[in-house]
Amino acid sequence: MDPSKDNRPITTHVLNTADGVPATRMALSLHRLNTHMMIWNLLAVGTTDEEGRCAGLISGENLSLGMYKLRFETGQYWENLGQTCFYPYVECVFSITSLEQHVHLPLLLSRFSYSTYKGS
Repeated sequence: MDPSKDNRPITTHVLNTADGVPATRMALSLHRLNTHMMIWNLLAVGTTDEEGRCAGLISGENLSLGMYKLRFETGQYWENLGQTCFYPYVECVFSITSLEQHVHLPLLLSRFSYSTYKGS
């Protein structure tokens, strides 16, 4: 595992593919599924920086095995640009199966579509 990623096991990068620029100042949140009650618990909130990245959502010490989701507030992002979009938010659900695992979850975004993948 890359030592620079030790204390940030979950990272993201959002790109506005319609305009070919990073998606700056997009609000997002990290949640973990409580499997006993089957509800999502909010762990952290953040905002993308000038490069479209959001670091420091959770530290390695606070990571546990289980199901997580990143919720991106895409509707508000496009509204701030004076535009409308089809998806008011995007939620990406993924599993942490090893505490040594690093998850980089990029989001490629336009007003009417999105794509995501497990990055490195």
